[in-house]
Amino acid sequence: MNVYDSARMADVLAPLGYGPADHAEEADMVILNTCHIREKAAEKVFSELGRLRKIKTARAEAGQRMILAVAGCVAQAEGEEILRRAPFVDIVLGPQTYHRLPEMVAQAARAGGAVLDTEFPAEPKFDFLPEPLAQGSSAFLSVQEGCDKFCTFCVVPYTRGAEYSRPATAILAEAAKLAQGGVREITLLGQNVNGWHGDEGWGLGRLIRALAEVPGVERLRYTTSHPRDMDDELIRAHAELPQLMPFLHLPVQSGSDRILAAMNRGHDRDTYLRLVDRLKSVCPDLALSSDFIVGFPGESDADFEASMDLIRQVGFVQTYSFKYSPRPGTPAAAMDQQVPEPVKDERLAQVQALLMEQTTRFNHSCVGREMRVLLDRPGRHAGQLLGRSPYMQPVHVKAAAHLIGTVVNLRITKVHPNSLEAIPA
Repeated sequence: MNVYDSARMADVLAPLGYGPADHAEEADMVILNTCHIREKAAEKVFSELGRLRKIKTARAEAGQRMILAVAGCVAQAEGEEILRRAPFVDIVLGPQTYHRLPEMVAQAARAGGAVLDTEFPAEPKFDFLPEPLAQGSSAFLSVQEGCDKFCTFCVVPYTRGAEYSRPATAILAEAAKLAQGGVREITLLGQNVNGWHGDEGWGLGRLIRALAEVPGVERLRYTTSHPRDMDDELIRAHAELPQLMPFLHLPVQSGSDRILAAMNRGHDRDTYLRLVDRLKSVCPDLALSSDFIVGFPGESDADFEASMDLIRQVGFVQTYSFKYSPRPGTPAAAMDQQVPEPVKDERLAQVQALLMEQTTRFNHSCVGREMRVLLDRPGRHAGQLLGRSPYMQPVHVKAAAHLIGTVVNLRITKVHPNSLEAIPA
């Protein structure tokens, strides 16, 4: 979502004459687009601001202005704190207000002093954004924002607001525009993307069917999903639509029913496993990725072992795992039985070792298989192109440059630490 938001901020600034700069030292404006999911991510913002302050001061001494802005979820949650700790920041804006960025730039340049805009607007920001520009053969398309689930560890409902679904007509028009610009793969985005619903009574499964009919769209993905919103129509889409890639990110967070209840996830272990079985029964080639939090308040050794057991049972091909990080204002931050950091460290090491073992096993199982790969960029070596498999694995192959932006049949021949090697099938 932040990648998409950053691109759209560039779109709204383009009419003012702003374009990308390679280095902060030569930039007239620097925007830090931030994430508030984990404490470490938030602290990195202030560290980076300290570095940028020196650049801004040096430019000012040379008679050059630099506007410094902080956007995104840290800005939404800690706007006033940012201005207190970093008074040299010119603009602080939340993720729902970047369509107003040109006005903020004008205000900062005209009046001086900091501009703070973290209000949730009455009108959706998407109504005021310019048409997106296709850049490359794959693109993100935001269809849903916000979340109403209120997991006890999560700040998203407070920083992104209530769930909002864009109209299907607007989504289909944006997809058609991207496809006309050469995009072949579209990833639908949302904090709770499969909670998307249209005024027409559509759910995400129906929307994906409509997107699969857009000329030029060859591949579709969506992220991030919630197990509670995987309905029958969406499951059928995985069975029936070749454009929908056989790779699904379905976060579970824990394998312990006790911890899932404390997290307010709204599902238990058995519900998740039955959902996985249903998905794999209709789409046998489906591969799953997930999210895991270790060290949630009150997590016992038995709770942690339940997570390890679920990982072994499902067999994930790619996973994100983190130590629990208390986020200010969330219910979990005030819970008793906070797990000591050394215990979190040990559990994270164990879960990551198991997950890496599963990823490596899956990658090796791909050797000899034919896959449809979207080649989207030059590789590191001459005559080499790089693409993504249906399962999001990087794949490199010796191929002519004119194949960039096309989907080709490749046979996987070798596994590297971070990629697969292939030859034309």
